[in-house]
Amino acid sequence: MVFNSLAFAIFFIVFFFLYWFVFNRNLKIQNFFILFMSYLFYAWWDWRFLSLLAGSSIINYFLGIYIHKTGNEKRRRFLLFLGLLQGLGFLLFFKYFNFFITSLTDTFLIFNISLNIHTLYLILPLGISFYTFRTIGYLLDVESGKIKPTTDGVVFFTYVSFFPTLLSGPIDKARTFIPQLERKRNFDYYQAVDGLRQILWGLFKKVVIADNCAIITDQIFENYQQLPASSLLVGAFLYTIQVYADFSGYSDMAIGFSRLMGFNITRNFNYPFFAQNIADFWQRWHISLTTWMTEYVFTPLSFIYRRLRKVGLILAILINFVLVGLWHGANWTFIMYGFLHGCYFIPLIFRGTLNKKKTIAKNKPFPALREVINVLGTFILVMLTFIIFRSETIGQAFEYFQRLFSISLFSIPDILLNNKTSFITLLFILLMFLLEWHGREQQYGIAHFGVKWPKPLRWAFYYCIILAIFIFAGSNQQFIYLQF
Repeated sequence: MVFNSLAFAIFFIVFFFLYWFVFNRNLKIQNFFILFMSYLFYAWWDWRFLSLLAGSSIINYFLGIYIHKTGNEKRRRFLLFLGLLQGLGFLLFFKYFNFFITSLTDTFLIFNISLNIHTLYLILPLGISFYTFRTIGYLLDVESGKIKPTTDGVVFFTYVSFFPTLLSGPIDKARTFIPQLERKRNFDYYQAVDGLRQILWGLFKKVVIADNCAIITDQIFENYQQLPASSLLVGAFLYTIQVYADFSGYSDMAIGFSRLMGFNITRNFNYPFFAQNIADFWQRWHISLTTWMTEYVFTPLSFIYRRLRKVGLILAILINFVLVGLWHGANWTFIMYGFLHGCYFIPLIFRGTLNKKKTIAKNKPFPALREVINVLGTFILVMLTFIIFRSETIGQAFEYFQRLFSISLFSIPDILLNNKTSFITLLFILLMFLLEWHGREQQYGIAHFGVKWPKPLRWAFYYCIILAIFIFAGSNQQFIYLQF
């Protein structure tokens, strides 16, 4: 039951009317209803892992209370360790156990030593990376005194399993989301309308842009050995757009559905392809993960390595981004993806521009030439790493690079000429960039677009987007980040 399915549309319509017109008089009942529907939503995917979600919530709920109550620092740290062991233990087992076993056996085979260790048939529980980070962040905040634990079990369980963000984020911190669950929510017409507009924009990016890009990129990456370099360049470009449109589209819809429920959740994307360097990019891309990793991984590491100065800062960044890459999946390609992004920071560190704020075309309709060059350079660096991200193995990625940087790079990309959807997809990508450039200071691309137009003209714009969704939607594709 994905956001772009008929099943979810029916699910949410039923939820919305019961939520606001039946259960709105009592906050506890309303929160319990969210929890019940969140569990139903998760069970729709695979009911077998519902016990894992609920069990994790129970353990961390009581650990949070006991960590706060105890005055003994050693006991408090021991309880925190138990919570980290539970959360990371399940995550490592389900997501990385087979990867570690395979990597270990392959390493020993280099020395002609065969280990009689077998992998297990494991199914990755949906959303485990996202809800595990929520519970870990909660315990760390309680232990450090940043928040007090909630004693309302329904509130905590709902925070962990909130269905709009359960499967692919954003990863909200407890200190921003739990207070919203603890206070009464009133229906806000303008907030709801804005939420619907954001859902529409997210749906457009997903089904019109990302799903059509997928048709082309799948064909290119599956046949890269037979295609000219120009087609491989097109594949790298479109896959980068695909990931952005797919994931930011999901985030827009998650935020929109949350706003219809009276919640404001973490913004996850801030026009990352307008970034002027890699640090600027990661302040705009998957913001909830970036801020989580910065607070709980990078900052402690940079404090530990502070005596090493720039070298220590580089080490902290490299470790942080290797973990960011590994968070995406149990494959060396993701580790390499994260490592390269960490390496991209090194020139900024030595130039002393790591924390320098970049605002493109401030108070101007068009960017300066220098800004355009910075944006294109950053996009190319990111695009090259997405080749590794998309490849099944490191070897396949290097082979793709080898074929990409060849003389056929200057040939006509046949893949565009032979694919009926390519031209219309490129037009929609251009439209997306134009709308997002216009709305680059807003929360999402069409947040204020046309709001001052006459009502018939404004609604004509919305109907055009709706028609594009129905007419030009690509083949039904799962959201990319559901696998993480």
